[in-house]
Amino acid sequence: MKKFINSIDTLLDESLRGFAKAHADIIQLNLQPHFIRRATPTVSGKVALISGGGSGHEPLHTGFVGRGMLDAACPGQIFTSPTPDQMLAAAQAVENGGGILFIVKNYAGDVMNFEIAAEMLDCPNETVLINDDVSLPKTHSTGRRGVAGTLIVEKIVGAAAENAADLATCKALGERVNLATASMGVALSSCTVPALGHPTFTIDDNEMEMGVGIHGERGRETMALASAMEIVEHLAQAIDEELNPQKGQSALLHVNGFGATPLMELHLIYDLAASFFAKRGINICRSLVGNYTTSLDMAGASVTLTLLDEELIRLWDAPVHTAALRWGC
Repeated sequence: MKKFINSIDTLLDESLRGFAKAHADIIQLNLQPHFIRRATPTVSGKVALISGGGSGHEPLHTGFVGRGMLDAACPGQIFTSPTPDQMLAAAQAVENGGGILFIVKNYAGDVMNFEIAAEMLDCPNETVLINDDVSLPKTHSTGRRGVAGTLIVEKIVGAAAENAADLATCKALGERVNLATASMGVALSSCTVPALGHPTFTIDDNEMEMGVGIHGERGRETMALASAMEIVEHLAQAIDEELNPQKGQSALLHVNGFGATPLMELHLIYDLAASFFAKRGINICRSLVGNYTTSLDMAGASVTLTLLDEELIRLWDAPVHTAALRWGC
């Protein structure tokens, strides 16, 4: 393992300090317990959006704190859920009279700890559970995982909250976007968790892991490595079957890198996925390509499709100013 590390025990603290220094105009860091919050106060009565999860997925979630998205994010240790005290402290720091909306990826630790924090809060709060990963069946014992579609929900609901939508409206909107979103990923290599010191799984040069999550776990099946076109068709077909978009339907296409895949390859994937959906009459009217929901240094990518209407397009286009996503400001 070769990584820029002083100590595994201090890695998260040092990384968060660097992040806070680099983006001091946007965010503030609280170290004990860990959370990132907006640097500037919001208007009274605004719903506060909070998300979080294990570190190693950067820029998710800390990179999406700022105007038009999250009010705070709680980073746990690498691939480890943040603790309820982090979520509670973050909520108390950013609640401004409009209540709290937690945006939670569907992983057991995240769900449990956010539920504990919600029960401890003495202000109105709601939760949106993200489960956009269609590599798992709906009947899976723990449900489908929350993956790259999380940032789509955070952006759209963040815009609504910025425009004074109330807590019930923000929750309903988040659930609506989640239902309109489907993702699926593939890995060409494992990632290396620093505390482990070696790749989480091994894979031959002529193999790929289809249907991976974002925690370095294996996919739903190991397959023979194929051409980019064949890989994208496999991913896009699963998404198409899940969402069943009708001809003329507008959509956002998001191609996400897992950390070690060059943009050259991600844009190639985007071209293939956009062509796949265009042939089916889908109007890809918005796009996002890059490393947004990563898995440390994993080589791989995911494809996400979100079905849009005029309201969702307007909210996606609304101004956003965060470390990792910004336009219109």
